[in-house]
Amino acid sequence: MFARVRRTLNARGEDGASAVEYALLVAAIAALIIVVVFAFGGLVRSIFQNTCNDLKDKTSNSSSDCGNGSSGG
Repeated sequence: MFARVRRTLNARGEDGASAVEYALLVAAIAALIIVVVFAFGGLVRSIFQNTCNDLKDKTSNSSSDCGNGSSGG
């Protein structure tokens, strides 16, 4: 009886990925994206902040707040 069950389980084969494997792949990619955003988010923000400050310093009539949230736009 055990031999029959073993043959039945082995006969179906494993051709292709299942939904669980795809879900694990999507979860791993999402986790990687989150790690990268947290790792480089501050660096990218400071680069944009420095660029905005440089542009603000070079233009005399600019009233921009460089994305600090007080302009509402």
